[in-house]
Amino acid sequence: MVPPSVERNELPNSLPGLIDGEEQAAIDPQYEQPLRQTMPPAMSVKSKSRAEITALQVFLDREGFSPGVIDGKMGSNVTKAIEAWQQATGETLDPNNTEDILERLRMNGGLPITSYTITAADAAGPYVASIPEDYAHKAMLPHMSFTSTTEMLGEKFHMDETYLRELNPGVDFTIPGTIIKVINPGENRKEKVARIIADKARKQVLAYDAAGKLVAAYPATIGSSDTPSPSGTVNVERIALNPGYTYNPKINFKQGNNDKILTLQPGPNGPVGTVWIALSKPTYGIHGTPEPSKIGKTQSHGCVRLTNWDATELAKMVSVGVTVEFAD
Repeated sequence: MVPPSVERNELPNSLPGLIDGEEQAAIDPQYEQPLRQTMPPAMSVKSKSRAEITALQVFLDREGFSPGVIDGKMGSNVTKAIEAWQQATGETLDPNNTEDILERLRMNGGLPITSYTITAADAAGPYVASIPEDYAHKAMLPHMSFTSTTEMLGEKFHMDETYLRELNPGVDFTIPGTIIKVINPGENRKEKVARIIADKARKQVLAYDAAGKLVAAYPATIGSSDTPSPSGTVNVERIALNPGYTYNPKINFKQGNNDKILTLQPGPNGPVGTVWIALSKPTYGIHGTPEPSKIGKTQSHGCVRLTNWDATELAKMVSVGVTVEFAD
């Protein structure tokens, strides 16, 4: 069962990394595009090994067209990433042509899996024993940190935690100096984003530059039937990295038996993960998540939820005033 979460609350202005301002980003009318574009359909994948699917996922991740968690498995998030990449480049990607994909990887960061040595800092944390479901209990934690080195390393390398363990059978991840196999996701994208489309039907966030070029795409969980996301156009108002979180029962839906304002400390396992991009519609934002494997597969409480690493990449490409359009 997906633990209850509260995600529609505005963060205080004193958050570290918060950027204030009222500046609006101008989009040249000649670059206006329809909200929903028909993406070139992805080819069907036929009998590819897990290693080959991993290579495909890593290629898309490096290109800025996120497949979500990298797990060596085909799924809707991978298909959507291929379609968006094709839309952006005008090329057709054959996911069955592993030689072509490996050649592309060689030209852009090298092989998809690399070695990593666990450091003393990795082993030290800080970690918490577990993350409770009740927000009153969450508020008692000193930080909303990872619960284990495998959870931390999975997020660091854009990996499914189970897949990390499968690649490293029998390994004790808590011992510094241990050499492990991890995904090599490459560098973050650095394009300047001028316009975002949150496509509810595709469950995908599409990011465009000022010339109207699609430069990045991320699988997303966007609202639900009970708590729908906004419609129409809003703007980015603030950007907070590593935000704390305030639960207010007067503006959030009811969580458990909590009827008082609760303050949760920052951390990747907080309700909004490691990023909060506040939108001009109060209490709504684009943010990270403590459960990256569920992105695009479960419902959200009105906001736009991405993996923490995708939200972080996007946050560093946007600025205050960027337009965010919700496509129904």
